Formats: sequence, C-alpha cells, structure tokens
Amino acid sequence: MSRFLLLTDSAEFERRVLAAVKGAMPGAVQRIGAGAANLSPHDLLARSIGETTDVVLLGPDTDREAALRLATALDLLNPDISVVLTAGADPQLVMLAMRAGVRDITEPDADPATLRVLLERACLSTDGRRRQSGDGGSNERRRGRVVAVMSPKGGVGKTTVATNLAVGLAKTAPMGVVIVDLDLQFGDVAGALNVDPEHTITDAVFGAAVQDSMVLKAFLTVDDTGVYALCGPKSPADADLITPEQVAVLINQLAAEFRYVVMDTAPGLGEHLLAALEQATDAVWVCGMDVPSIRGLNTGFGVLRELQLIPQGRHVVLNFADRRSGLTIQDVEASIGVPVDAVVPRSRAVPLSTNKGTPLLTDHSHDAAARGLMKLARRFDADQSASNRKIHRREVVR
Repeated sequence: MSRFLLLTDSAEFERRVLAAVKGAMPGAVQRIGAGAANLSPHDLLARSIGETTDVVLLGPDTDREAALRLATALDLLNPDISVVLTAGADPQLVMLAMRAGVRDITEPDADPATLRVLLERACLSTDGRRRQSGDGGSNERRRGRVVAVMSPKGGVGKTTVATNLAVGLAKTAPMGVVIVDLDLQFGDVAGALNVDPEHTITDAVFGAAVQDSMVLKAFLTVDDTGVYALCGPKSPADADLITPEQVAVLINQLAAEFRYVVMDTAPGLGEHLLAALEQATDAVWVCGMDVPSIRGLNTGFGVLRELQLIPQGRHVVLNFADRRSGLTIQDVEASIGVPVDAVVPRSRAVPLSTNKGTPLLTDHSHDAAARGLMKLARRFDADQSASNRKIHRREVVR
C-alpha cells in the first residue's frame, strides 16, 4: 500500500520524508517524478502501488501551476485525499493553494520532525473525511473507544498508567490515540509526555473548535511516540471555566476522530468525571497495594453502581504491587469484589521514567512494570476485548 505519494525528483527531499515517516506511521512512501503533477488524478493514482493513497505530497521541484491544477482536480474528484504542497512562505501562493484545496504547506527545507507532524495532521484530515463520508466498513470507521483511567484516591500512579496506556495503544494504532488531561486543576500529562503544549483543553472547549473537528485537532500536541495530547489548563483557576457539558461534547468529538481516547481523570468522583463516564466505553481502575486505596476503590465502585455509570469495559490495575506489603492479590480481590486484571509491580524504572518525562513503554523496556503496562494495553486489542471484558482474566507479571 502506498499511503504517501511523493511527487519529486529530489533525492534529498525524499530522504527527509522517509525519515519523517519511519517508525511513526504505517504505510509506504512511493516517489514518482515531479512531472507527474501534470497528470489527471485518475492517471496519477493509477501509478500508486496498492489500493489506498492518503496523502499526495508535492515536492519543492514540482511546477507550481501544475501542482495547483492537480490539487484542484483532486479536491473535486478525490476530496478524501489530503494534498500537501512544498513551497516558501508566499502569502499570495498560500491563498491560491487554499482555494485549490491544498490541506497544508511546508517549507522546502523542513526537517523530518516538522514533516512528521505535518504528515500526521494530513492523515488525520484524510481519516476524518472518510469517516464523514462513511467510506469503508472497518472498525476504524466506527466511534473510537473512550477509556477513563480513574481512581477515587490520588497517589496511585494514575497518570503513569494513563500515559503508558496511550503509548502502548499507539503501537497498534499509530496516529489513532489521543490522551486528554481531565485533572483540570493539577493534571500533568504534559510533564509525563515531556511536551510543551501551545494550546490546552481550555482552548478546545470554546470557540470554533466546538463546531469544527479540524480546528480541534489543531489544538492537539503530538509527542515523540505519535500520541496526541490535549493537556490540562495552564492555571488551576481555568478549571472553573470548563463545564461538565463541555467535557462531554469534547470527548464525543474526539471519539469520532480517534480510535482510542484515553482520559486521565482527577481523583475523586467530581462532576467532570461523571460527564466523561457518560461517554466512556471502558474504565481502567487504578488501585495501590494499601488499605486506604483499596477502601477508596470499593467505595467508588458502590457509588457508580448506584448511578449506573460503570462502563461495560472494566479493567482493574493493581499498581505498586509488592509481596512485602502485607497484602496479597487475593486480599485485594476479596475486598473490592472483582478480579484484578493487570498487576504492575513496584519498580525503580517507573520514577526514573517519570522524572525524564518519558513513559516506560516508549523505550521498549523489559522491566517487569513495563511488561505489566503493556499487557494492560493489549487487553484493548480489538480481537480480544470482548472476551477480556467477560472473563476478566488476571495477568500477573513476576
């Protein structure tokens, strides 16, 4: 499958595009000559290897008039395909490109990191338009799974579990995972992923983003693993500006665009969490191996059962597991009344990764905690999710 069709005669530009795509996005880059910009969309796509082309990238050496004609024709005949133009910052050209249906413009000397973000954005645009048109009947075209990572008490490693879960899911769904920081006062998803967001959730719940998913996507931050993040407000005071209703609308928007929406929620059972749970398909309950954490989880289960807000997909994670704590897994299960589904042992690698701002699963670690977190992510595999929810098989890492 040729997911990226590159029109250029420049080997150097092709090298940068290949470096941008390598390890971040599935699919091949197929290069054909810059002169192909003079072809019709039908003839151009006939040269593509495979059945699907998502992005046509017009290199710096394509003829500008031919490139704009091709973009106009593709926008009319194949509007789901994103066209990206390589050109300098000329305001007049930018206006002409927008009118021709070009989805994005990149500088001729853009480095691989810049190209990667741009190509990821173009792929998201393509996927969004195919969803809207109802093209295809695969699971990827259905509403994404919404996963609430939660705990009634703080200090149990909830953000660590949430960020590693997002990274683990991105290994099987590249560009298909977004993590939302719903700890609106003191969330630290940005720190856990080592990103410096230009926009936050405060921007995403007001203005044009509420009506236009493409505007919303522009407010997302992408990390080195290809996970998209909508980070928490920069000031705790901004939390008062965001209503539960806005949270529900936001999550619903993201679920229409991404395969997985991971929500890192605040401790407790506040109104924003309850609104998020209305949209959730799955809940990951994080519990420490201590009596206060276990009691809090048991109480949380009881309250949400009464409210009928426990999602169908239930995944209980025992974090900081330690045989020397005086408790056993069986003790925890007997106390909370449900099986433990994944066990993450206490490990020195976890605080080290947190302090670096690099989730443990980013580095392909063989640490026992990493294995436990990866097994949690694998529970969401489409082929096994139904059986996992029914039997709640415990996965213990030793």
